[in-house]
Amino acid sequence: MAKIKWRKWNRATHRDFGYFFVGMSIIYGLSGIALNHMRDWNPNYTINTREVVVDLPANTLAINEAQVFSILETIGERKGFKKYYFPNESTLKVFLHGGSVTFDLTSGNGFVEKIKKRPVFYQVNFLHYNPGIWWKYFSDIFSGALILLAITGLFILKGKNGIKGRGAWLTALGIIIPIIFLFFY
Repeated sequence: MAKIKWRKWNRATHRDFGYFFVGMSIIYGLSGIALNHMRDWNPNYTINTREVVVDLPANTLAINEAQVFSILETIGERKGFKKYYFPNESTLKVFLHGGSVTFDLTSGNGFVEKIKKRPVFYQVNFLHYNPGIWWKYFSDIFSGALILLAITGLFILKGKNGIKGRGAWLTALGIIIPIIFLFFY
């Protein structure tokens, strides 16, 4: 009876799963960084604002669509018009494709807000949020593969750098640090 070469199978499993899931690892790594810092920045969109000043008609309560077009023309936003409304007596809100403009009707001051999808991060975050049933299953398989990669990785090296030497210390440290954080949070 031939002896099973488990180290050979372990290395092959680790190698092949590692190659196959490199894209998923990058997707979840990038989106994980982005989601960890949501309080610091918006990982999905860039938001640019600029202040504008316009001359408004004397009777601001009677502003119509043609006048809104004229106002937008003066600030270079005519092409993006979608619709407008008055949230209160002193404010005009105009919705644009990819943003909005808000005007103070008493002063003519306003600000333009433009929103754009942040390249790469928008897409990886979209995938991280599991957009569909098939992606969910693929993500579940990836999660299982990460567990398998972690376990097979423990047994790649032999000797003083393997799991019986330096690897044991690093593995223990990698388990202890999350446990410590659990106590503080």
